[in-house]
Amino acid sequence: EVQLVESGGGLVQAGGSLRLSCTASGFTVDDYAIGWFRQAPGKEREGVSLISSSDSSTYYEDSVKGRFTISSDNAKNTVYLQMNRLKPEDTATYYCAATLVVTTIPMNMADFGFWGRGTQVTVSS
Repeated sequence: EVQLVESGGGLVQAGGSLRLSCTASGFTVDDYAIGWFRQAPGKEREGVSLISSSDSSTYYEDSVKGRFTISSDNAKNTVYLQMNRLKPEDTATYYCAATLVVTTIPMNMADFGFWGRGTQVTVSS
């Protein structure tokens, strides 16, 4: 069974850090592109970051460049999103998702066939 499980969310003050984890089962993250999306209340889900192990490429949405870092630990079959200098506007539910093919950047949700249930990140001002 293919499964993605996010963890690491929580409540943090502005300027703080969190590290989100996305652990996969039923497939190998090294064979897929793994993306992080987020959705704030009343807003559309947006792509935040992507890692493709096949060519070691990464992508960051403009608002998180320089603050977020995506990485992959193939031995643990886990992708991480290190989030530093967090801002209140980063508050959202964060989801990881997997795809074999990325058709466009910025990321298109329709490309991603496997999704986790999300982890809540709340940044207080």
